[in-house]
Amino acid sequence: MTELLRIEGLRVEIPTSRGLVVPVDDVSLDIRPGEMLGLVGESGSGKSMTAMSILRMLPTPSATVSGRVLLEGEDLAAASERRLRQVRGGRVGTIFQEPLTALNPVFTIGDQLTEPLRRHKGMGRKEAWRRGVELLDMVGIRRADRIMTDYPFQLSGGMRQRVMIAMAMSCEPTLLIADEPTTALDVTTQAQILDLMVGLQEDHGTAILLITHDLGVVAQSCQRVAVMHQGSLVETAEVAELFENPQAEYTKRLLSFRPPAITEPVRARIEAAPAAQPLLEVTDLVKHYTRGRGRRAETVAAIDGVSFSVDAGRTLAIVGESGSGKSTTGRAVLRLIEPTSGAVRFDGRDVLGMNPDELRRWRSDAQIIFQDTYASLDPRWKVGDSLDEPLRRHTRLSASERRDRVVESLELVGLQADHAGRFPHEFSGGQRQRIGIARALVLRPRLVVADEPVSALDVSVQAQVLGLMRELQDTLGLTYLFITHDLSVVAEIADDVQVMHLGRIVERGPVADVLREPQHPYTRALLAAVPPSDPQSAWTREHRREVIAEGLAAAEASA
Repeated sequence: MTELLRIEGLRVEIPTSRGLVVPVDDVSLDIRPGEMLGLVGESGSGKSMTAMSILRMLPTPSATVSGRVLLEGEDLAAASERRLRQVRGGRVGTIFQEPLTALNPVFTIGDQLTEPLRRHKGMGRKEAWRRGVELLDMVGIRRADRIMTDYPFQLSGGMRQRVMIAMAMSCEPTLLIADEPTTALDVTTQAQILDLMVGLQEDHGTAILLITHDLGVVAQSCQRVAVMHQGSLVETAEVAELFENPQAEYTKRLLSFRPPAITEPVRARIEAAPAAQPLLEVTDLVKHYTRGRGRRAETVAAIDGVSFSVDAGRTLAIVGESGSGKSTTGRAVLRLIEPTSGAVRFDGRDVLGMNPDELRRWRSDAQIIFQDTYASLDPRWKVGDSLDEPLRRHTRLSASERRDRVVESLELVGLQADHAGRFPHEFSGGQRQRIGIARALVLRPRLVVADEPVSALDVSVQAQVLGLMRELQDTLGLTYLFITHDLSVVAEIADDVQVMHLGRIVERGPVADVLREPQHPYTRALLAAVPPSDPQSAWTREHRREVIAEGLAAAEASA
C-alpha cells in the first residue's frame, strides 16, 4: 500500500552547554492511509521529539533536523515556514499530551475551535461557530453550545482532551498526530477517548500516529507498532506479531513489564487474621464544598458518608474515576483538608479531635505520597533539604543524625547518597517518585496515603515503583491507603479494595473477590475499561463499550 507519510533518516541535534544532544538518530518509518501506528517507548526514548519533528514544532529554535519527511510525496523537512503553517491544522492535526497547557487559557473553547476553520476552510464566523458545535457533539460532549462559551479551566481533563480531538479533526486532516492523548486520564475516560479515535479513523479514513508508553493502549487500538529506545527505532511490526514474537531485546523487556491478568491479584492475602483493632478507622466521613455565590450557591458533596477500616500492615485501595472523591478522602483522613463531619481514628486516637500541637506530633505517624512529585518538591531546594525539613520539624535528631537518616531513606528507595545534593529537575519521573516515597518514609510513619503515585509513569518505572512499595511494606510493616483509578494497579498492590463513585462507596471487599466477581455494574465498567495486555483479548471493542456504558449509567442512576 502507498505510504501517506514516509520518514527517512530523521535526525535531530540540539546544542547544549554540555555538548551536542541527539534525541532522534536515523529514524525511518512509514504510515499508511487509514492506519493507526503506535509509537512506543519509555520517557526520553525520542518518540515525542520524532512526532514534533514532522511539522518542525521542536521545543527549542536551536535544534536542527536532517533527513526527509514526505507527506503524500511532499518533503515537509524542506518546506518553508509559510507552507508549514498551511499544513499544520489543515492536512495534519495534532493532539497534545496536556490539553490544559495546549489550549489558550484566555480564549473560550469556541474561539479556539473556530480559528482553524476560519483560517484553513475560509468559513465565516457564524458558519464556523455552527461547525464547532457539530464537532463538539461529534466527540461526545453534551450541551456543546454552552461548552463553546466556556474556558479551558472550566472543563474536566477528559472534556479538554475531547476538545483537542475536535480541534485536530476540524479540518478533516489526512494525518492525526496524537501525543500521549490518554496519559493520566482515568480508565473509563481513556477507553472512551480511544474508542472515539478509532471511530474517527474508521469513519473518515484518517491515519493516526499514536504516541504512548502504554502497550495496553497499543494492543487495544493500533494495527502496527514501532518501538523506540534512546532515540533509535529498534523494531517495527504488526501488533499481533510483536506481542507474540518480539525480536529486539528492548521490546522483550518492555513486554515483560506488562501487569499480570487483572483477575490474578499479586498480594491477595485474604487468609490474614484481622487485627484486634484496625490501625485506621473512618466512619461516616463527609466533605461538602460550596460552589457559586448568593442565590446560585449550591452544596457539592465531594465525600458523602464514607466508612472503612485498614488493619496494620495491609493495603486498602480506593479506586474510582476522576471526581469520585477518592483523593479528597485521602486528604481528609490526614486533615490536609478539614472534613465537614464524621470520625477518623488512628490506633484508637481521635484524629479530628486533635489540637494543632497533637496534630503536628501525629504527622510523623501518617504521611502522603503525592501524585505529582515534581509539583510537591520545592524546585529551589536540593533533595536533601526537602527530606531534612520534616526531620527538623518533627524530631530532635542532631544535624549529623538527620543527614544519616536522609541518606538511609534515599538508599532505602534505591537512590544514592550523592543524590541529596541535586535539584528535583535533575531526576527522571521515576526517580522523583522514589524521592517522594523517601520523603514520606523519612519520619518512619506507620500509615502512608499514596495518591495516584504511578498514574503517569512508564510501564517499566511503574513496575519498579510498585515492587519497591511492596518490598518496603514487608520490610517496615507499613500500612497503605492506596488511591488509584486503575484496577490493574490494584491487582498488583492491594489486599482490599473499595470502589467510589460521586463521593460514595459502591462496592468493597478483598481484592480477589472484587476483581474476579464484581457485583456492581460500575465496578464491571472499570474492569472493562482497563486496556488489554494482549491484542488477542476476548473482549471486542463493542462489548467493552456496552459494559462501560451500562456501568456508568447504573452508577449515575444510583447517585
